[in-house]
Amino acid sequence: MTERFPVGSKAYTKDGHPYIVEEVAGGMVYCSLTNGTETDFPEDTLFNEQEWMGRSGGQDEVIYGRIKRAKAYVAVTTKLNRTASGKILMRAEGLSPGILDFAAYTISVQSLSESGHDEHLDGLSIVKCRDVFDSHSPEIQASALASVLGSPAGVFVSIADLGDNLLRAMIDKGMAGHAAAFDEFCDRPRR
Repeated sequence: MTERFPVGSKAYTKDGHPYIVEEVAGGMVYCSLTNGTETDFPEDTLFNEQEWMGRSGGQDEVIYGRIKRAKAYVAVTTKLNRTASGKILMRAEGLSPGILDFAAYTISVQSLSESGHDEHLDGLSIVKCRDVFDSHSPEIQASALASVLGSPAGVFVSIADLGDNLLRAMIDKGMAGHAAAFDEFCDRPRR
């Protein structure tokens, strides 16, 4: 069974975390992370690269499941009005097309980076990030968008029935720090 994990190859845990194989002996796979941290696993609990990639959606389930539990989605502390939240989301997308996709993608990148899973950033799907965003209630979506814009969620949602100029100004101010990232995001393929 040693040939499943050649030295220097990647071994994946069931949650998709990759390790570099250092040695295989006695049914154990001795691994390390890129930062040098060493650990070991029973061989039958790991997947080699081919097995991991062959799993039907296994990696996607782990990655997007992790994103679904991002701080921006679960750390909502302000109680928001559902109707106003839905309205502010529609208005924001109308004034700045693509802003909800950008927010979903930005939250996904932050989530993976904060949890130490940067290796999955290159393969992120904007469509799947947006699906995760849309799977949450309007209140959570509005709170998440507000966090990307650097605005308190309550204040952001409270302007749902006010004029476009105030919302446009809030979006412009919040996106000023994301200008380069937004330009780069707009050039990415929508897959």
